[in-house]
Amino acid sequence: MDLPEGQPDEQMSSSLSLSFIKSGLKPSLDPWRMEAAAALILGDGAIFDRSASARGPPGSFYGGAVGGGSRRKQPGLPRSSSTRPRAAGDPPLPPNHLLNQDISIEGLETNHFVLVHGGGFGAWCWYKTISLLKDGGFRVNAIDLTGSGVHAFDSNNITSLSQYVEPVTNFLKNLGDKDKVILVGHDFGGACISHAMEEFPSKIAKAVFVSAATPMNGQSILDMFTNQVGGDDLMRRAQIFQYANGKDQPPTSIDLDKSLLDDLLFNQSPGKDVALASVSMRSIPFAPVLEKLSLSPKNYGSVRRFYVETTDDNAIPLPLQQSMHTSNPPERVFQIKGSDHSPFFSKPQALHRHLVEISKIPALG
Repeated sequence: MDLPEGQPDEQMSSSLSLSFIKSGLKPSLDPWRMEAAAALILGDGAIFDRSASARGPPGSFYGGAVGGGSRRKQPGLPRSSSTRPRAAGDPPLPPNHLLNQDISIEGLETNHFVLVHGGGFGAWCWYKTISLLKDGGFRVNAIDLTGSGVHAFDSNNITSLSQYVEPVTNFLKNLGDKDKVILVGHDFGGACISHAMEEFPSKIAKAVFVSAATPMNGQSILDMFTNQVGGDDLMRRAQIFQYANGKDQPPTSIDLDKSLLDDLLFNQSPGKDVALASVSMRSIPFAPVLEKLSLSPKNYGSVRRFYVETTDDNAIPLPLQQSMHTSNPPERVFQIKGSDHSPFFSKPQALHRHLVEISKIPALG
């Protein structure tokens, strides 16, 4: 099948020249720095504070209105946007023998899941999904991307998407020739599993995008969200850019304001999981956000893709999720009602059921 090409943002380039004049940056910057500088502006030419860390500008790489253009500015969310009060103790998971009673892994194309976390997260975020899948008889591996979770690398030193995704591609490379997995990506992990699909299509039976970016050939994560920018949304306010190489250099990573994590990522999640995330999340490397993916029909296009929507998502709102997978259609779309951006915390049973259902879809041919 033919893959649609990502379209460049013409407004970005026009704003870039104005920004160099205002900021005093020399126009001889290399293309990477040019694009990084563009990421700081995204549309209106405004310059933001280039201190050692700075809040995200009016066009940060996540969130906003679908379809480009202006939108009416929305008031900021209250301290908690959850539609239900949090109890001191959230209801426990149901007995796994009940949740998994109809599961039979016999005759499946593969019973092996590989879970890839999103930006800032780590393999730790999948602990409920790992438990449920293993209790159902599945094999599961959750992988820390470079500089994430317990992976001992500074995310400020990550310079490419391939370096960021290397733990996943190394895992796939070391699989047996006849072994296949179901590759699951959340959030920024959508770009990561897309890269892996291009590299190792024969080892991936199915790819599942969970509230995830679905980049097309020639697109970067930055490109995907450039046309979605709008008002002062929560994601932009939460972003804190880090400059490990100095104030006069492009950003090296992005942190998220911990005081906003509850509303941004976990507005329907149990308090104990929010507490876990607050002490476990790490910086998101910036360079992979800028990198344009090279995805071919022969490799990436040969892998069956599925999308799982999350309806109460404040980080990648449902209309934006739908805009992305409509532009790059998967085989099937599933939906988790009442889930925030982190369904592995807020709706683990529903996520589990969808993953099992996807595993049962027969192989083609």
